[in-house]
Amino acid sequence: MSSRIFGGLVWILVACTLVVPQNPQGWVMFVSVFCFTITFIWLVVFACGGHRNKGSWAAADFAYHGIAAFFYLSASVALAKVTLEMDDGTGSQNYKLDIAAVVFSYMATLLYFIHTILSAIRWKSF
Repeated sequence: MSSRIFGGLVWILVACTLVVPQNPQGWVMFVSVFCFTITFIWLVVFACGGHRNKGSWAAADFAYHGIAAFFYLSASVALAKVTLEMDDGTGSQNYKLDIAAVVFSYMATLLYFIHTILSAIRWKSF
């Protein structure tokens, strides 16, 4: 749940900034919107009890969160690189927003990774 919040913050912060260069920022936006949407759908499935007593759901949970952690790690690295290249020494508003987006992106990566580990433990317990 909290990874979805941080992912949403990344999405909002990147959308608020000047998108230069478009390609790495586009990947960051894709990852944050994709993971935000799929995690919300995943949350609804689990909240409705669609996962009970089925080991395949635990495997799917592990697989999804592992892919999301990998995607977010790649997006975080790309966003950090673009942000470092954007620094002109003036501390512009876009630069500050991108720094915040980098921080939240790495926090989302960490939370997805932790969820991957917990999902693996749950999957192995079936």
